[in-house]
Amino acid sequence: MTTATSPPPLTDRPAQTDHPAQTGRPAQTGRPAQTGRSADTGLDVVTGAFSYSGRAIAGLLLDAGRHVRTLTGHPGRAEQDSPVEVRPLDFEDQIGLIGSLEGATTLYNTYWVRFAHGRIDHDVAVANSRTLFHAAKKAGVRRVVHVSITHPSVDSPLPYFRGKALVERALVEADVSYAILRPAILFGGAGVLLNNIAWLLRHLPLFAVGGRGDYRIRAIHVDDLAHLCVTKGAERHDGVTDAVGPERPTFLELVHSIRDVVGSRARVVQVPGATVPLFARLLGLALHDVLLSREEYRGMADGLADTDGPATGSTALSVWLADHGAELGRHYANELERHFAAQSPSSS
Repeated sequence: MTTATSPPPLTDRPAQTDHPAQTGRPAQTGRPAQTGRSADTGLDVVTGAFSYSGRAIAGLLLDAGRHVRTLTGHPGRAEQDSPVEVRPLDFEDQIGLIGSLEGATTLYNTYWVRFAHGRIDHDVAVANSRTLFHAAKKAGVRRVVHVSITHPSVDSPLPYFRGKALVERALVEADVSYAILRPAILFGGAGVLLNNIAWLLRHLPLFAVGGRGDYRIRAIHVDDLAHLCVTKGAERHDGVTDAVGPERPTFLELVHSIRDVVGSRARVVQVPGATVPLFARLLGLALHDVLLSREEYRGMADGLADTDGPATGSTALSVWLADHGAELGRHYANELERHFAAQSPSSS
């Protein structure tokens, strides 16, 4: 993928690894990574180390003997006697951000918002990300590993994917060494999507799939993503890598697989795609949550949760489902309660 021209249509773009991020300026393939300092300090910063993917990354770093500091909007999630040093993720305090990043070798960034809520939307998340990257540059951070999404594009009609592309551009323009990882959907651990599909299949007589359900899902286990992040953190060249697992079932196949492993008797029905966001909104009102936004459905239906490139994660989704079906969906995972209960910054 080059950076000098507009990208090809999103649904036709092949998966690639170690390609330059789209920035709207000429590609700098193979250029030496910019460095804030030459020595490894032994300290890394992870945004959201008490959340989902951030927790997995922080755990790997601690196991490797690294000192971990987190920038978080949820300091109360820290376990007693946690070895993770806690600092606030306050985008309005640039000086504080710089101070919290000083001394770090690598910043692992999982910050983003899944959907607009209250005063926080994707435009705000882009601006916040730019602030964070500039603070990392000023603090002398040597490298930034950033978790993005498959098929981001500044030309996308979907604010989520457009915003993710703009964040990638902001990282490149910050002029600090970077690795960008692009997962589609995560599973494992405290993941929300598959768990809540299972919960719905356990509790409802019908489960609606939009259209033919033939759009594919290239999910990666959260631990595989964490391993990939830490591996890329140790490298020195700039690059972009699709973070995807070895399997790519259709969404209809995925729902049937989950139905089978949880022992559900729910009937899986195919409905017009335009009705799915409406059904999801009605269920969300009952559950006081956002199950699936219109943009998320459109992204999946347009093929944006799939890639054709090689797997960069090893855990097979089908095997994981078979091993974890008994506990999957036993409890509903409320996204609003997780990330917006105190109107705090969110992480993946």
